Amino acid sequence: MGKSGEFLYFYAVFQHNIKKLVRFLGNIDAKTDVKGRVFIPASFRKILQTSGNTCLILKKDIFQDCLILYPETVWNDELEKLRERLSIWNEEQQNIFRQFIRDVEMLEIDSNGRVLIPKRYLQMAGIISDIRFMGMFDKIEIWSKDNSEKTKMDADSFKRGIEKYMA
Repeated sequence: MGKSGEFLYFYAVFQHNIKKLVRFLGNIDAKTDVKGRVFIPASFRKILQTSGNTCLILKKDIFQDCLILYPETVWNDELEKLRERLSIWNEEQQNIFRQFIRDVEMLEIDSNGRVLIPKRYLQMAGIISDIRFMGMFDKIEIWSKDNSEKTKMDADSFKRGIEKYMA
């Protein structure tokens, strides 16, 4: 095949392998209903639809009392990175991997744009009703509205941190 055919093949393979970027920004307040259902903010749903993510993975955050929603493609990438770093032939590393994936739930967005957050996850994060969605780059954090303010840095600490890590 000539150069034109090779270029078209390369372009087709390149286009097929491009990952659709998922970037969430902003803070949006919402409420869960009695059953634990909550509307995913419209701006976040649009990003999920555009990126082809119809399934979300829910996990309690490792460091904070909040929940993390991973778009399925982001979750799969995170899982692959972790699996590559941790050996299945090392007991401690296998236990770390097991613990990471132990408490996850796959959530589907219903036709009304809602997900059902199981009660045990709401309890883990201290969520009663009022929540805050926080866009965190390629993930979405779900906080109890009251707890979301506890992690906010004062202006001077934030400035020093940016200078330290970005200078």
